[in-house]
Amino acid sequence: MTISPDQKFNAVEAYIEAYGAGDLDAVMAVFADDATVEDPVGSKPLVGKEAIRAFMAVGIGMGARLSLQGPVRCAGDYAAFPFEVTLAIEGRKTRIEVIDVFAFDAAGKVREMRAFFGPDNIGTA
Repeated sequence: MTISPDQKFNAVEAYIEAYGAGDLDAVMAVFADDATVEDPVGSKPLVGKEAIRAFMAVGIGMGARLSLQGPVRCAGDYAAFPFEVTLAIEGRKTRIEVIDVFAFDAAGKVREMRAFFGPDNIGTA
């Protein structure tokens, strides 16, 4: 059973808002227990909530903030969305332009997250 576009949009919004609020538990609530995260695409995927939680905690601890930069696009069990990450790296305010793709399970949890960005998408904020 495919979840509705509204459910996908709500999950994306919950992720963005929770991350920006520094609420690691709320960030993790969008993920399935056996989820995978490949951030960025091409890196070794993280498997399971424990590994994903440790990864997300680093970004939240650095004060990273996320903001949507366009509409969420839904197709099948997937949602793709452009967003911007702002954070300080070595004292320099940095902006990373990212497109994430979430794949959802039947319960509406993210079973796979893939983050698309590269060196050309990283700059000074």
